[in-house]
Amino acid sequence: MPLAMNREVFITCAVTGSGSSQDRSPHVPRSPKQIADSAIDAAKAGAAIVHCHVRDPETGKPRRDVQLYREVTERIRAADVDVVLNLTAGMGGDMVFGSPENPLPLNEKATDMGGATNRVEHVRQCLPEICTLDCGTMNFAEADYVMTNTPGMLRAMGGMMTALGVKPEIEAFDTGHLWFAKQLVEEKVLDPDALVQLCMG
Repeated sequence: MPLAMNREVFITCAVTGSGSSQDRSPHVPRSPKQIADSAIDAAKAGAAIVHCHVRDPETGKPRRDVQLYREVTERIRAADVDVVLNLTAGMGGDMVFGSPENPLPLNEKATDMGGATNRVEHVRQCLPEICTLDCGTMNFAEADYVMTNTPGMLRAMGGMMTALGVKPEIEAFDTGHLWFAKQLVEEKVLDPDALVQLCMG
């Protein structure tokens, strides 16, 4: 089944980005209030969608804290701006191996692996209009780090998102991810009007 492309243009603002971008600029928001305020400002400037990760307010490091997501969500909705909220569901797939010669055991301090239900819990509680679904396992040229998304985990997460009525934004980092996204549509894990972001940067 071919997937038809919609050519309408809309602007998405990724408020913080996913990595440790606070090291690159002092202007990256950290606290839920700062993140929400930045999202609200982006909406007022014309963004149709705001994509949010949350961070430790003290260190700026990425977090998976449901309460932080809840506060960001509540602040954006209380502002009554016309914007679609997109929360990441990419956190919880970080696997860091040992050394190239001794990959096991894993580096437990740096590894952050969660199950499908755990990775979608903030989505269940906050019910954004959209959440991301990173459609495959990949590396980002960072030492022995692998972003892990198994086919089974993606089926489980995608099914949960669909059941919640939250639109998965398929994050495709290579062509294999597109093939698997098409398979998820054919398996009826995802709806046919799939939303796909090509992450080529």
